[in-house]
Amino acid sequence: MAWRQRFQAAALAGLLPALGLAADGKPATDKDFTAYAQPVIAFTHATVVDGTGGKAAHDQTLVIDHGRIAALGKSSKVKPPEGATVIDAQGKTLLPGFVMVHEHMFYPAGGAEYNEMSYSFPRLYLAGGDTTVRTAGSMMPYADLNVRDAIARGTVIGPDMDVTGPYLNGPGLPIPAVHALGGPDDAERTVNYWSDEGVTSYKAYMQITRDELKRAIDTAHARKAKVTAHLCSVTYREAVELGIDNLEHGFFVSTDFVKDKQPDRCPANADVRQSLADLDPASPEVASLIRLMVQRHVALTSTLTVFETFVAGRPKAPAGALALMLPEVRAQYEASWSRAQAGKSGYSAETYAKLARLEKQYADAGGLLLAGTDPTGYGGVVPGFASKREIELLVEAGFRFEQAVQVATLNGARYLGRDGEVGTLAVGKRADVVVIDGDPLKDVAAMERMPLVFKNGVGYDTRKIFDAMHDSVGLH
Repeated sequence: MAWRQRFQAAALAGLLPALGLAADGKPATDKDFTAYAQPVIAFTHATVVDGTGGKAAHDQTLVIDHGRIAALGKSSKVKPPEGATVIDAQGKTLLPGFVMVHEHMFYPAGGAEYNEMSYSFPRLYLAGGDTTVRTAGSMMPYADLNVRDAIARGTVIGPDMDVTGPYLNGPGLPIPAVHALGGPDDAERTVNYWSDEGVTSYKAYMQITRDELKRAIDTAHARKAKVTAHLCSVTYREAVELGIDNLEHGFFVSTDFVKDKQPDRCPANADVRQSLADLDPASPEVASLIRLMVQRHVALTSTLTVFETFVAGRPKAPAGALALMLPEVRAQYEASWSRAQAGKSGYSAETYAKLARLEKQYADAGGLLLAGTDPTGYGGVVPGFASKREIELLVEAGFRFEQAVQVATLNGARYLGRDGEVGTLAVGKRADVVVIDGDPLKDVAAMERMPLVFKNGVGYDTRKIFDAMHDSVGLH
């Protein structure tokens, strides 16, 4: 009862503009997180990974002028303008702001309940390097739309948001916040309604039928919106043939290889996982599916962060992430993580590694691989830390560091149609810059040292944001 009273009081307080505490114990405001707001800023002697996938450039100077990248090149040739604020970036690495496409503004609260994180998550995403995100499914679409608009107005800090509507799913999902579609007409009605409300993308979910998915895709495309999906009842091949734009979670949720798969029905979880454990990545069936996806220009989103949490032997969430969790949520997470370590649920280490490498196989075949973190599961994926981890896991799966950065930046920007503005470090583009203290090309764990994130040329002190958000994740 005491916990419920605490939750209700804090939830009410979450409506106020400043709820976190700064290091001095006073209420923190977004202005407290700003480290650099000068109109002209020059980074000198930096290593630059520009997001294109090309090799890193060393001893570079990058000049920001009123929110745009005005110059970028060898420090011997590019000089800071007179009056610029100069940041000596020797020993540091600059990356583009991340463009992550499987994010949420909610977090698991236990059972089938999810709490909206409209206060903490925008700030934490930004502190973790995310300057543009797509939500991949919403529990409270109006909250997401209002947060998006507040960020666009500059009244709240956070990443630019492409807001996905509520989950498009049929009956069978035990989550009270999710509407169960009643057929294709309902799918069309739902897409049209939320398009009118300002949603710009859609996500189909596990129990949708092919007819419902087809109607949703056609309706969304008519409204100039895209559709992605976390599938089960519908196979990847079926969804691709229906015209879907994007598939979520790599191949971890594909039911294409389940024997005797019944149309429009989810196989048992055990059967799906066994089919993936038995899967031969070199088989003609895999090659055929990847070839079809590439031919139809269907993007694939990697979310290795959430699947890692179900694999025995993988590390616990970092101490900084644990400190962000509401104590009750942290205790729940640690108990679930301990059960996962017993190896009684989830994926084997071998299956996880195989499916992670299969994402690279898809990318090597010419597919557009995207990145996201999916802060769901049992709560081990926390904004502010998860995007860094996703890049580390892509490197572990076989990508060069520069390629992994491209997946998490330019590829997402291309999919969202924003690559003219964001996704790479290039002259004329928006000054969204992630600063790494160290060289992640030599040691990808340097990603964890990210003291500054710039969005629109304004630099934010990530440590101040984290300090103000302690005990907030899972609550508000």
